[in-house]
Amino acid sequence: MSDVFDADLTACAELVQRADPDRFAAAMAAPVTARRVLFPLYALAVEVARAPWASAEPMIAEMRLQWWRDALEELALGKPPRRHPVVTPLAGILSPQMAARLDGFLAVRRWDIYRDPFEDETHLTRYVEESSGTLLCAAAAALGQADEGVLRDYGYAMGIANWLRAIPELEARGRIPLLDGTPAGIRQLAEEGLDRLSRARAKRAMISPAARPALLAGWQSGALLRQARKEPARVAAGQLGLSPFARNLRLGLQVSTGRW
Repeated sequence: MSDVFDADLTACAELVQRADPDRFAAAMAAPVTARRVLFPLYALAVEVARAPWASAEPMIAEMRLQWWRDALEELALGKPPRRHPVVTPLAGILSPQMAARLDGFLAVRRWDIYRDPFEDETHLTRYVEESSGTLLCAAAAALGQADEGVLRDYGYAMGIANWLRAIPELEARGRIPLLDGTPAGIRQLAEEGLDRLSRARAKRAMISPAARPALLAGWQSGALLRQARKEPARVAAGQLGLSPFARNLRLGLQVSTGRW
């Protein structure tokens, strides 16, 4: 990879490979030009996801998260980027407007620091939409033309699928990730994700071919949401997931057909 990427991009790719194999696979399935956008954004996602867990002391975790908020605010204001293997390449792909909007993507992760449950359904929905949808919007906008409403729906479906997979670890860490952890409550969340996925797919034409690589990251979402709807007990058991063969097949089909 070093013959294609500079040191910063290579560092971003290696970070994603270690910490987020699914996003790494999606990025590697994209054209090389798209990887130059996806790897810095996915590396940002890794760093932001880690920040709230950096310390058992909330103040230290807040400071880690604030460091990233400050770095993006500087990009939004047009200031020179901080010298950092993730921030530096981000400065080359993010418009000031998108850098500013990514603050919401970071701000919602404050929930991870504390042990309070979500206030209500609106709070949970905002968390999922910002933590998943806003990152997707940034990636697509940096690649090509894409309708934000379609991206928000697709991002929500991705976010719910990933959230349901994370439930056992979050509960083990003392968090309360679901408003209703009963089978009925899980089915409802999965249904909402599938509804928004269907809504996004009905408007595929509003995502340009250039922006489609950003949507590769959601290649498993539909299958995972259908699993959760059919067998909600899989969520608590940590058994939500596809076989390696099924994962590779689905990703390959999405790449070859362009249909997400």
